[in-house]
Amino acid sequence: MDDYIQISKINDFVFCPYSVYLHSVYEDFDQKLYHRTPQTVGKIKHEPVENKTYTTSAHILQAIEVSSEKYGILGKIDTFNLKTGELVERKTKIKKIFDGYKFQLYAQMFSLQEMGYKVKSLALQSLLDNKHYVIILPNQKETEKFKKIIKRMHIYKPKIPNRKNTKKCEQCIYRELCH
Repeated sequence: MDDYIQISKINDFVFCPYSVYLHSVYEDFDQKLYHRTPQTVGKIKHEPVENKTYTTSAHILQAIEVSSEKYGILGKIDTFNLKTGELVERKTKIKKIFDGYKFQLYAQMFSLQEMGYKVKSLALQSLLDNKHYVIILPNQKETEKFKKIIKRMHIYKPKIPNRKNTKKCEQCIYRELCH
């Protein structure tokens, strides 16, 4: 499974492919050395799901490992409601719904489906303001966009970053390494 892509890296890759490489450089370091406040808050907000203490309802799966052989991806979901078929990805604060957020959900959905689960709906949950955003199940066009991103991730070779969007770079926790 060495060549499998971590689902959690899809949003990062869409944000900036080079940041995924830089994240791997720092993986063995203490996160306090490179995480900024938003990353630390996000990690804390995510703990109830990771610890499977978000809910005691047996029909809500929490932090289960999923994978798709077809796409070569693996990771964990946040929550999946077995009764309603709703898959939810929790984010600390959603200001805008980015493609990377949707692709992460699609990856989880395709993995769950390959594992035999019936996913009927997708949602993003913004934790700080408790907003629930319904995400439309992917049509053919969105599925093709997802496939292209996954393919690009599988063949990506890190190189010096190509700064195309300085606003994104200003928000990156690794920005000092790109100068």
